Amino acid sequence: MPHRFKITSAKNGEFIAKFVYNAETMVWSENYKSKASATNCIESIKKNAPGAAVVDMTKGEEGKGYRFEIAASKDGQTFVRFVAANGEPMVRSETYKSKSSAKNCIKSIKERAAKAETVDEA
Repeated sequence: MPHRFKITSAKNGEFIAKFVYNAETMVWSENYKSKASATNCIESIKKNAPGAAVVDMTKGEEGKGYRFEIAASKDGQTFVRFVAANGEPMVRSETYKSKSSAKNCIKSIKERAAKAETVDEA
C-alpha cells in the first residue's frame, strides 16, 4: 500500500495519528482524547508539512513556525519531529542510526503527506 495516514486506538479510549508506508509507521502523534483531534493533527500535517522548514537541532539550528526538527536522542541517534507553529510537537519518528535516514523520513512526508489518504482503524 502507498503512504497513508492512520487513526488508531490507544489506551483509555484515546486515539493516535500515524503516517505509515506499507506496514512501517514513520511518525506518530501523542494520544488524543478525541478522534477529531487526531484528524485535526493529520489535516494540519497535510496542509503545513510540504512547505515546512527543516531545522537540524544537532547543529544548533533553531526555527519558528511549522517545521521539521532533526533532534538527537539520548543514545546519540537522531529522530524527526514535526512541530506546530506554537512550538508543540505534533508527531515524531523512531530513532535512526544515520541522519540521512531522518532526512529521508522528512522528504517522504513533505512529498507524500498532502495527497495521502486517511484510514480510520480506531
